[in-house]
Amino acid sequence: MKSPHDDVLIIGAGATGLATALALSDAGRQVRVVDAGRIGGATSHGNCGTITPSHAPPLAAPGVLSKALRWMLSPQAPLYIPPRPDPALWRWLFHFAARCNARDWQRSARGRAALLNDSRQRLADWVRRYSLDCEFAEKGLDYVFREPRNFERHAAECAALQALGIATEVIDGGDYLRQEPAFNDGIVGAIRFPGDASLRPDRYTAELGRVLRGRGVVIEEQCPLLSFEPRAQDVRVRTGNGERHARELVLATGAWSPRLAAQVGVRVPIQAGKGYSITASRPAQVPGRPVVLKDRSVFVIAWDGCMRVGGTMEFSGHDRRLNATRLRALEDAARQYLRQPLGERVHERWYGWRPMTWDDMPVLGRSPKHANVWLAAGHGMLGISMSSGSGQLMADLITGRAPAIDPTPYRAERFQ
Repeated sequence: MKSPHDDVLIIGAGATGLATALALSDAGRQVRVVDAGRIGGATSHGNCGTITPSHAPPLAAPGVLSKALRWMLSPQAPLYIPPRPDPALWRWLFHFAARCNARDWQRSARGRAALLNDSRQRLADWVRRYSLDCEFAEKGLDYVFREPRNFERHAAECAALQALGIATEVIDGGDYLRQEPAFNDGIVGAIRFPGDASLRPDRYTAELGRVLRGRGVVIEEQCPLLSFEPRAQDVRVRTGNGERHARELVLATGAWSPRLAAQVGVRVPIQAGKGYSITASRPAQVPGRPVVLKDRSVFVIAWDGCMRVGGTMEFSGHDRRLNATRLRALEDAARQYLRQPLGERVHERWYGWRPMTWDDMPVLGRSPKHANVWLAAGHGMLGISMSSGSGQLMADLITGRAPAIDPTPYRAERFQ
């Protein structure tokens, strides 16, 4: 009996895979999505749901190496790299370090800004067009500081952000405390990004799933990809639910993408950057908009009935343990900044693996070696922020339409 055949088969039901499916469905293509777990159940689940053109600057920046070296061996620091023999990680770190210069910073910042700005506008349109019930809010985002030197350094970078089309507003500490009584004394200043937005990520992915299923798109959960074989006319795919054939295959598999792409000889240098979050009941007093406790690199966001603190970066491979020290660092930061850091009841302590490339830009486009295999991965900490723009770009490339933004910076060929 002949195996079932799909037009486009998307592997991965996170924010990027679902957004790609929606954009392809909008273009009239028949789409099937499969995932080893459940919709939005991996990296998309426990992040802080901020939509952040403000985060166009990449992690690799001039001067970051000295700070990273101080942090990397401290279990409570924003960046932690447990010592372990891992040649792929050390190779990745070498390339990351080589990009800590002004020229590469500008190059990555421009590529990230183009995708983030497109995604920001596109997501607002999708929320209205598809009636996505995901607590989408256009209130902006604040960086909040207790360390004067750190505040001054970031305030001095605002001109570079303005040049990328990112609006900023620098606020004195006293003025900020009058605006935001949820914070403890000691705030020296804040930088507001009025163009940022936010949503509740688990509801966002659930709503994308609802819209897709309403359009007849099949989403198979608990269906792991076992192997795939690109051929001249299609791709033969073995899944936990049997064999299928697809005219086009899209790998939207986050931190698992390197292993899958390697099956067909494609190199995707993505490292799993482990992030953490704590979701608790909502205290009586919360910040009026999403904030980043910038000296500690910790996000805080409040939704209906709950509040989440999240952040940190840990390069420990696919380690499945919840690191109590990393979670404690989140709580300590919240207590340092906020009068009411978390509600009384903790709903969830979570970790997820962010797919980090060394140039801090995603991999979007056709496989360098196969005409009918496509890659949509490597969004780092910005998977939710970049999802709608990435999904539309992938759909445009697959269907042969002129893309809204230049796809060149995101091509996989830059790593081959």
